[in-house]
Amino acid sequence: MAKNETKHTVVVVGGGAAGITVAALLRKARPQLAITLVEPSDDHFYQPAWTLVGGGAYSAADTRRPMAGLIPKRVEWIKARVEGFEPANNTLKLNTGKTLGYDYLVVAPGLQLDWKKIDGLEGALGKNGMTSNYRFDLAPYTWACLRQFRGGKALFTQPPMPIKCAGAPQKILYLAADHFRRKAIKAELSFFTPGPSMFGVAFYAKALDEVVKSYGIAPCFDHNLVAVDGPARKATFEVTSNNDKKQVTLSFDLLHVVPPQSAPECIKSSPLADTSGWMSVDKHSLQHMTFENVFGLGDCTTTPNSKTAAAVRAQAPVAVSNLLRLITGKGEPARYDGYASCPLTTSRGKVMLAEFGYEGVVLPSFPLDARVPRRSYWWLKKYYLPYLYWEQMLQGNLGPDWHRQRQFDDAVPAFFP
Repeated sequence: MAKNETKHTVVVVGGGAAGITVAALLRKARPQLAITLVEPSDDHFYQPAWTLVGGGAYSAADTRRPMAGLIPKRVEWIKARVEGFEPANNTLKLNTGKTLGYDYLVVAPGLQLDWKKIDGLEGALGKNGMTSNYRFDLAPYTWACLRQFRGGKALFTQPPMPIKCAGAPQKILYLAADHFRRKAIKAELSFFTPGPSMFGVAFYAKALDEVVKSYGIAPCFDHNLVAVDGPARKATFEVTSNNDKKQVTLSFDLLHVVPPQSAPECIKSSPLADTSGWMSVDKHSLQHMTFENVFGLGDCTTTPNSKTAAAVRAQAPVAVSNLLRLITGKGEPARYDGYASCPLTTSRGKVMLAEFGYEGVVLPSFPLDARVPRRSYWWLKKYYLPYLYWEQMLQGNLGPDWHRQRQFDDAVPAFFP
């Protein structure tokens, strides 16, 4: 063993939703197993609530807790950042200069937000009506922008997929539209996405088309934000039409931006990644396609599911079960079906609970038509899901799982968002 190298049994990379949940599940299943978690951050955030913060319905402070209080007992915490993986040698390198060896590895560092890919964006955020709920410090500014808005053009953007919580770019759109309607503020709202529809699952996309119509929002498909001029309040989009591309520049009074996103650099530059840059795992077992003692879950992998906390909750027991099966040689293979949930806030007080799996299969937890926004789901999102996250999931208590395939009529039912 090299001078700066230490050997560990199971190393978990990442102290986000996926990493801590996996560590907690492993600790409960195998109390004597030596588990090490690598995470550089002092704080842990419940990011799904940042939409509610931006909509004035949640406190930003309630989305943050100290990392030290969340890492399971008897799990060693190495407060450092991974800079590289060498899976052929069963090692990884830290920013401290140390090398960690492992018998088994779970990779869950999340993804990175590529703010710099939009020209002029980084220095412009937080002023001139430019904001983003994808940053803890900016979500309160979103609410300030909504409160101060007196009319004009409000633009909301979504970058190319994949991104975490693909519904979040339009959740704040609907909260803003509802706020303006309640206050009788005249607003020209537009939603810009590189995609061809409001949502990637057609079952829900058709219902969201009705929400858009109800608010008078202008959907702008095949539009990708590429540059901003904060002081001038101008946004430039690349527009694709019949394989031709052109740029259009629009003025705004309010601009909510969602940045492009990609796998962390330490994964992109490693043998763990495929040509897409994401960590290559089997979409059902979550085991690496080349290195059998390596598993990955959460936002960093190639699994073609929506990147949400609900997906992590479904993936974690699969990864843990298959890892323990590898360690012990006992048990049956576990399979992840691509389940994810996206509670779409269609107004302040109602949520459309979109649940689905691989290939857009509709997988609701309840036998109600999942396209209808409901007040009960607002309660679920604002109160129950944060409790489930902080007090249960991160402690290795996943609770019941009711999602399954259900059939509904093709016609979208009438509803008011």
